[in-house]
Amino acid sequence: MSGTTAAPPAAPATVTAVFVRLKLSLMRNGLRQSTGRTAGWCVGVGLALLFAAANTAALLSMRHNEHAPAVAVTVAVVLAMGWAVVPLFFFGGDETLDPTRLTMLPLRPRPLLTALLVSSLIGVGPLLTAMLTVGAVVSLAHGAAAGAVAVPAGLLVVALCVTLSRAVAAANTRLLTSRRGRDLAVLSGVFVAIGAQLVRVGADALSDGDGLGHADSALPVVRWIPPGTAVDAVRSADRGAYGLAALQLALTAVAVAAVLRWWHHSLVRLMVSPDASTIAAAPEESGSRADTAGRTRRLPWPRLPEGRTGTVMQRQFRYMWRDPRAKASMVTGLAVGLLLPAVAVFQHGSVYQCLWAAGLLGVQMFNLFGTDGSAFWTVAASVADRRDAELELRGRALAVAAIAVPYVTVVTAGAAAVLGRPGALPETLGVSYAFLGALLAVGCVTSVRHPYALPHDNPFGSAAPGQNSLAGLSLLGGTLSAALLCAPVFAPVVVLHLTGHHGLLWLALPVGVPYGAALAALALRFTAPRLLGRLPEILAAVRL
Repeated sequence: MSGTTAAPPAAPATVTAVFVRLKLSLMRNGLRQSTGRTAGWCVGVGLALLFAAANTAALLSMRHNEHAPAVAVTVAVVLAMGWAVVPLFFFGGDETLDPTRLTMLPLRPRPLLTALLVSSLIGVGPLLTAMLTVGAVVSLAHGAAAGAVAVPAGLLVVALCVTLSRAVAAANTRLLTSRRGRDLAVLSGVFVAIGAQLVRVGADALSDGDGLGHADSALPVVRWIPPGTAVDAVRSADRGAYGLAALQLALTAVAVAAVLRWWHHSLVRLMVSPDASTIAAAPEESGSRADTAGRTRRLPWPRLPEGRTGTVMQRQFRYMWRDPRAKASMVTGLAVGLLLPAVAVFQHGSVYQCLWAAGLLGVQMFNLFGTDGSAFWTVAASVADRRDAELELRGRALAVAAIAVPYVTVVTAGAAAVLGRPGALPETLGVSYAFLGALLAVGCVTSVRHPYALPHDNPFGSAAPGQNSLAGLSLLGGTLSAALLCAPVFAPVVVLHLTGHHGLLWLALPVGVPYGAALAALALRFTAPRLLGRLPEILAAVRL
């Protein structure tokens, strides 16, 4: 026997240590994919750190400012809201958010929760959150007691933000990995645009002379919303209200515990409970569901025209509801078309901002056949003569008009009422209807003369590779052409305003309605024979 003893086996790595190394490996390997991705990541992180550092310095500069408590507490609450919302729209951008990837591993939910929590604290997001949190709590800490409370308060803020993000992602994993979840990701750009407009409005309000005074008025409510309670605990300790500070820290800790319990429950459901899609339904239950689905599919579309026109409208409505790109385009037009007039109302602007609603919905007529893709051959095969071509175009135009006309009417009427300018409603509606009819007309022409394909593997792309210039020129040129076609309606309105004949502005409505309808009708009649002759070219252009 040898006199040397074998070294004891190395202790197995804990689940937490493995997940930390896994997170670091994912970050490192992601940057190794390409030089461009590495450069983009470095630039993005650098800008984010610069932004966080500037805001942290701004918070620190408010240490002796009377508005510091309102700003610091609001920053903490906004951070938590951001962490809660981001996984819903960018779930697919971070594969570590999907716990179903770990369902085949022998892991219990509780150790898995600890490992995921620790690994989630590694990254750029937690670092930026920690920087802003430090600025928020330090801006309120002036004494030793407040400094002692600031440490657990900052830790609770970061912990609540990270756990809330993971809990929301785990609770909605099956939704976000489904088709509806992918639709939600496609629509994330709409919410980003709305959020940007709201941030701009808020910044304009805060830039007023008494802007921060409005934030102070909301402090009595916001300070009791976790994690604002933790930040406000620093202020309470600085004022000597130690009992109140302890209560606020306890409330934040309870919120963290509740979110952790919610996260654990979601992990148990995902890791242990079977998915409903893997459980066979009972025969009678599945039969009843099939009957219900059949009845749902057989529900008639209300008040659609008979014949080919109604069939085409029904098909277009289904595209708008089921196709992610068509749905995103329509929802963007509806949301931004309402948002911009709402901003004008908030800022006491012009009622003519409602033209955005007509414009954003009218451009849905551009590139009518791109959504069909290679399936356009079924349309081409069913168009036998000029009448069929005109009915095909009419059905597509009526599908857009059926949504745009009532929407523009409601938005314009609401804006005029809120702004206290009901007398401006007829003229604004007349110009809007004329502009919408001009866009429908130009859209028919450009769709037939300059069709282009859409990338079906990229729901965010507006045109296939190599056709972005054609798409941009078609949109820009078509919009300008529609604006010029509206000159016979818009120019007299401008002249009446300049000459002071405001009593005649109502005539824009009875003139604009038939004018817009006539433009659309003439375009349909003019474009129908050209569609019939260009069916092979359109099919070749829209198919990938």
